[in-house]
Amino acid sequence: MSLKTIPTNKSVQKFIDSFENKEDATKLLKIISKITGKKPVVWGDNFMIGFGKYKYTRKGKKEELEWFNVGFAPRKGRLTIYLTCYLENEPLIKKLGKVTHGKGCLHIKKLVDVDMDILKKLITKYKDHTWY
Repeated sequence: MSLKTIPTNKSVQKFIDSFENKEDATKLLKIISKITGKKPVVWGDNFMIGFGKYKYTRKGKKEELEWFNVGFAPRKGRLTIYLTCYLENEPLIKKLGKVTHGKGCLHIKKLVDVDMDILKKLITKYKDHTWY
């Protein structure tokens, strides 16, 4: 089974311009680009913007898949940042500010709600990390 979310040649700027909070998305794009040194790429059908890429195989499978190291998705009412780590064990989360999180993603309503220095530390810490 192949992943549906794969790198595309779609315009990152057009993707960002289509969202209501394009100012925060543009700021986050610049921050992640600077920290990772990687070119942003739209993954999937206008789904996420990813930075970096690594290959992996799922446990017990032979098919090689690709994923990004750091990514984000501007969503209605929030930005979701994807990091390849288990955030429930990450001590910096408590210092970050007004966020919610899942296994490997941060949900931020507005960038002004978070400590940008802590966010940059998290991105730096996991910019080359992989899940597998």
